[in-house]
Amino acid sequence: MPETKNASLNPTSTDLIDGVTAIAEELRQIRDEWRKRHGWAKEYGSEGFPSRGDLSKIMMALSGAFYPLRLGPDFVRPHNEHLFVEQTLQTTLARLYGQIRIELFYAMVDQPIEAIDARADEIIRRFTRRLPDLRRILDLDVEAAWRGDPAARSVDEVLICYPSMLAIIHHRVAHQLYLEGATLIARIIAEIAHDKTGIDIHPGATIGDSFFIDHGTGVVIGETAILGRNVRLYQGVTLGARSFASDQDGILIRDVVRHPIVEDDVVIYAGATILGRVTIGAGSEIGGNVWLTHDVPPGSRVIQAREQNAISQ
Repeated sequence: MPETKNASLNPTSTDLIDGVTAIAEELRQIRDEWRKRHGWAKEYGSEGFPSRGDLSKIMMALSGAFYPLRLGPDFVRPHNEHLFVEQTLQTTLARLYGQIRIELFYAMVDQPIEAIDARADEIIRRFTRRLPDLRRILDLDVEAAWRGDPAARSVDEVLICYPSMLAIIHHRVAHQLYLEGATLIARIIAEIAHDKTGIDIHPGATIGDSFFIDHGTGVVIGETAILGRNVRLYQGVTLGARSFASDQDGILIRDVVRHPIVEDDVVIYAGATILGRVTIGAGSEIGGNVWLTHDVPPGSRVIQAREQNAISQ
C-alpha cells in the first residue's frame, strides 16, 4: 500500500490560497506602517518610479547623440549623422521628460499637476541647453585619457573601449540632472554606470574638465567631493567620508560636506584612500595604497613608508 504523505507537507490548493491571502494582508499592513513611519502620503509612488531600464536606453541614445559615429548605431555615417542626432534628441529628450515627470509626481506629491508639468518642462529645457557644453567637456576628458595612457592608440579607441569614458559620460549627464533637481534620476544613471564599469561616482560630485580614470574598477567618489581640472585617478581610489554626523536621535544628518577637495593637476595612484573634507593641493602626487585623512599642500608627493634593510644601516 503506498505511503500516505503528511497533509501539512502537501497543502491543497485551497490551503495554499488561504495562506497566501493571509501573508499578503500582513505585508499590506507592514507597508502601511513603514510609510507612516517615514511620513509618506498614500499617493507616494502612485505614478510609479523612474525606470532603470528606460534610463539605460536613454543614456545609450544620448551617448550616441554626443558621438554618433563612435557610440551611435551602426547605420550612422557622416552623410546622415546630423539627421540622426536631431531625431535622436527629439525622441530621447521626450522620454527623459517623461521620466523626470514621474520623479516629480512623488517629489512634489502635494502640488497640482500643472506645477509638476511646469517643473518637468523647466528641468528638461535647462538640461537640453547644456548639451553642447557637456559635449565640449567630454571632448577634454577623452583627450586627457589619450594623453595620459600610452596604451591608447587614438581618441576613438578611448571612446569605444575605455570603461572610464562610459562612467564619465554618465556622470556628466547625471551631475547636470542632479543640479537641475532630478536627483533620483541622476542617482539611477550613476548606478547604471557603476553596474557596467565598477566605477562609483555620486552624481553630486563636482568634477572639472580633462578628467581621466585609468583602468577604473573600484573607484569611489563621494557626493560632496570636488575635483579640479586635469585630475587623474587609478583603479581602487576612494574619495570618501571619514565620519557621519548624526542628530540626537541617531539619525544621520544629510547635506553635510564630508568628502575631499582635489585641486588641479593631481594624480592619485591605485588603491589610495582619502577620507574627509581634506584638500589635496594642486600638482600633488598621491602614491598607491596611501591612507590619507589630512590636508596636503600643493606640489606634495605622498607615498607609503618604505621598508629598510637593517644591515645596510
